[in-house]
Amino acid sequence: MSAFEAEVKKGERFEFGKNWRGFLSTLTDERVIIAEASIKEMMRVDDLTGKTVLDIGSGSGLFSLAARNLGARVYSFDYDPASVACTWELRSRYFPDDPHWVVEEGSVLDETFLNSLGSFDVVYSWGGLHHTGNMWSAIANAASLVNGNGSLFIAIYNDQGRRSIFWRKIKNVFCSGALGKTIVSSVFIPCFFLEVMLLCIIKRENVFSGYKRNRGMSIVHDWFDWLGGFPFEVAKVEEVFHFLREKGFCLKSIKTTNGHGNNQFVFVRAAN
Repeated sequence: MSAFEAEVKKGERFEFGKNWRGFLSTLTDERVIIAEASIKEMMRVDDLTGKTVLDIGSGSGLFSLAARNLGARVYSFDYDPASVACTWELRSRYFPDDPHWVVEEGSVLDETFLNSLGSFDVVYSWGGLHHTGNMWSAIANAASLVNGNGSLFIAIYNDQGRRSIFWRKIKNVFCSGALGKTIVSSVFIPCFFLEVMLLCIIKRENVFSGYKRNRGMSIVHDWFDWLGGFPFEVAKVEEVFHFLREKGFCLKSIKTTNGHGNNQFVFVRAAN
């Protein structure tokens, strides 16, 4: 039994890859274009031609695909074997036998593995580092892979204090077994659905279909990602800023949330 399988069996980890496998059936060219636009907007670039990109926790593989479409040479890895399979699926679908897109299984907490990778122009990890069980080490390890004048693009769950503690307990219950998953899903999925239906009425628009404008993602798959996303850690904006400033990074771009979502950051390694 692998370390990943052991953690899942003990209720210590959500199987993100199984959720992303379902998402791939919803993937369209429009979603891919939206994902590309989200990268360009945050990084303030028109493309990534000639850049090397490391996608840590590649998940569905969507953003590795977006980076490759933007001209980057991409290295993707994930700790979850099913997520690795999803990324392989997208590589096979869009860039078969492409030598400029490498997909592997690995952990951002495995320094031996990381030392074999070298450094990259862009290190990208959207919503993965806070699911490692050791978020600050994961952030530090990701930052160490950025080359001189390179960029670090990360998204970290916003610290909401007691609300974050509450959600951590819910996620723990969800991952505790079939009963926990059933209880949490039966309580919260109808609540989420009702909330979106009310928004549809208030905004007079289809919030379900419009959600894909949010980085090309799927609202239902994101619901389960949120409920099951364990391990789960959070950070305040200023904590991430100060942590990376001390490691020689300057903040280039930021997008914050007042809710339970992710704060997004693009840092640039300061020139020596």
